[in-house]
Parts: sequence; C-alpha cells; structure tokens
Amino acid sequence: MEQYRTEEEQVEALKRWWDENGRSTMVAIIVALGLGFGWQGWQKYQQDELEGASTSYQSMLQMLSEQDDEGAAAVAVDIKQNYSRSTYAQFSALHLARIAVNEGDLATAESELRWVLGRADKGSDSAQLAQLRLARVLASGDDAQQALTILDSTDPGAYASAYQVARGDILLSQGRSDEARQAYSSALMLASRGEGQVNMAMLQQKLQSLSQRAPRELAAPLEPSVPALTEAPADTADSEKE
Repeated sequence: MEQYRTEEEQVEALKRWWDENGRSTMVAIIVALGLGFGWQGWQKYQQDELEGASTSYQSMLQMLSEQDDEGAAAVAVDIKQNYSRSTYAQFSALHLARIAVNEGDLATAESELRWVLGRADKGSDSAQLAQLRLARVLASGDDAQQALTILDSTDPGAYASAYQVARGDILLSQGRSDEARQAYSSALMLASRGEGQVNMAMLQQKLQSLSQRAPRELAAPLEPSVPALTEAPADTADSEKE
C-alpha cells in the first residue's frame, strides 16, 4: 500500500482497498477456514474408520486362531463392506480366499483375490500375496499356463522365494521335473539371501526327491526288459495240481 501524508488519506485509501478487495479477501479467509476444518474433520473420520477396521480385523484373527472359519468369514465380509478403502479390507479378502480354498470353492477364492488386485496398490504386500495365491488357485483349477504367466510377469518383491516355490510346484504338476528343480533351487538361493520366507525343510525335501528321481529315470532304459512268462511259476503250478 502506498505511503500517505495524512491519516485521513490512509483511512480513505483503506476504504477504497476494502471496497475493491475486501469481499474477495473475506471469501478467501472463509474458504481457507472451511478447508482447514474440513481437512481436520476428514482426518478424524479416517482415523475413526482405521480404528474400527483394526478392531474388527483383530476380532477376525482371533476367530481364525480358534478355528472359527464361519465367524471369521462373517467379520471379513463386514470389513470389506464397511471399510472397503482400507488395507484391512484387502487382507480380509485374502483370508476369505484361503477359507474358500479350504472348502474347495476355487471360484469364490479367485473372485476374492481379484477383488484385492482391483484395489491394492501395485507392488504392495497385499497385491503380491494376491498374485501368488491367484496363481496357485488357477493352477488347481487346471489353468497352469495362466498361473505361470502371472508368476513370471509379477514383481514378487519380498516374496521372491515363495513365487519360485509356487512355480516349481506348478511345473512339477505338469511333469516338467527339470524346470521344477531349477525353480526350487532358485527358491532355496533366494531364501538363503533373505528374499522371502519359505519352509526350508519342505523345500529341501522337494529338491531331494527330484534329485533321487532323476537317476532312476535315466537308468530305466538301460535295465533289461522283463521276459514274458511262458509258463506259470512253480508254486502256482503246484497249487493247480492240488
């Protein structure tokens, strides 16, 4: 604001400035205050929602620990409906998928996992777990090729070793033993470097089983063929005589 020589000039200048800018300034102040209070209200709403989802999720985990899958499923559905934007909803859907698999309902399991993938951030834990479990569900439903495509095209993040174990299991189910062995070996190496947690004892058992199978498969063609029986064994012949 310009410098004025007299107090009257300053007052008059202030009046003119108010006439020109006062209303817009007040509107800006009101809007700013409204946004401030609105933001605080939104933050409180989010905090309340997060606490509600957390409480329900803990209740669901308690039911799962007590083998109450039916009760846990009901709570998980409630979390999905009432806190659908939360990460708790995504992990609740993962539990619903697991329960469905245990009940042999692969279609519901796939639906729950795709629900997670439709909401989870790319590269998040929930997304990586959903992709891993979706691959296993698809493989169980005789869609092994799509399952392998998912595993090969997804960044596994912290679940790299688990992805390789799943890949090995699917390849083994297709009779591709050499590729399965490579996948298991890769999983073992990744796990030893801390890139994911797997059941090391079971993984080593799978590798050992494949290592023992290979020599027998190679030796089989070298074994003499079993001659065709042209007469009954002696004990059988004796029994017939009796």
